[in-house]
Amino acid sequence: MKLPPKLKKALQLILSLGVALWIFWFLYKDIELDSFLAQIKSSKWHWILGSLAVSLIGFWIRGWRWTLLISKDEGKAVTASRAYHAVMVGYLVNLLVPRAGEVARCGVLQRTNKVPMGHLIGTVILERTIDFVFLLATIFLAFSVENQLFIELAGEFIDLDNLREKAFSNLPVVFGGFVVFVLTLYWIGRRFRDHGLVQKIQHFFREVLGGVKQIKNLQNPLGFWLSSIVIWVIYFMTMYMVSMAIQSTAILSMGEVLLVMVMGSIGMIAPVQGGIGTFHALVALILIQFGIAEADGKIFAAIIHGSQMILMVLAGLLSWFWMLRLPVESQPEQA
Repeated sequence: MKLPPKLKKALQLILSLGVALWIFWFLYKDIELDSFLAQIKSSKWHWILGSLAVSLIGFWIRGWRWTLLISKDEGKAVTASRAYHAVMVGYLVNLLVPRAGEVARCGVLQRTNKVPMGHLIGTVILERTIDFVFLLATIFLAFSVENQLFIELAGEFIDLDNLREKAFSNLPVVFGGFVVFVLTLYWIGRRFRDHGLVQKIQHFFREVLGGVKQIKNLQNPLGFWLSSIVIWVIYFMTMYMVSMAIQSTAILSMGEVLLVMVMGSIGMIAPVQGGIGTFHALVALILIQFGIAEADGKIFAAIIHGSQMILMVLAGLLSWFWMLRLPVESQPEQA
């Protein structure tokens, strides 16, 4: 029996929230509330408040970067201030419904600046494509900076020496298996090229490549690339400042914090509200590998995630109320 679209979306929302809360409960069921509160009280709050201030700057830069993608020929000109408020409304909605915030922030600018929804959705897709490219670049950077640490972490789960020895002793078999694997992928791509899943994968990578190429046609491509770099530097600064606020994580090197940021970023991609559960699980996992006590790793994840969520809720609500005050016919504000 086919479910009505609204009921299907509601069930998906409930399921994603249920999974997120279950993961969160499973992680923190053994953490005593007194220990958590003691860690919060003993934290250096000037670092945490500083991280929130830096995050706000990052949100504003994200809004400014968005204006570079919005054509001035579409509707009324969008200022960085207005784009920032729309972005914050989007973050607020994302905490309730995963991915819905992207549509919500577009709807805000459609209402206040009469920019066509299709054009705005296109800019968001392009923006997310570039963010994905930067995530891959950050993962590569983390591997380059901490390649030995990557190898050690891999060794925790896989016997690398034994695997290497077997691979060299059976080199013809390994090479042949690799060739067969590549040919199999090629055959699947040719044989099922009309299949929906294969087409979606091909379409995704075409969008990534097309998005990167499209940036050069912007009026300010340099500003776009520089702001994108700054946004990811700010992500790192936020994580690093919170690590300095907690005694158990203050010993982490910058390379280790970079790895923590990568794991947290991957956790935020998961289709659950605000990365609840998945962010905490991955951040705590990598911290444990660094020798941080399990409880301290989980508390660190809760503090940085919780502080960011509170910031997004408060700033998102303020932006929502501010945007509601603007009439549809309002003239674009001066930057």
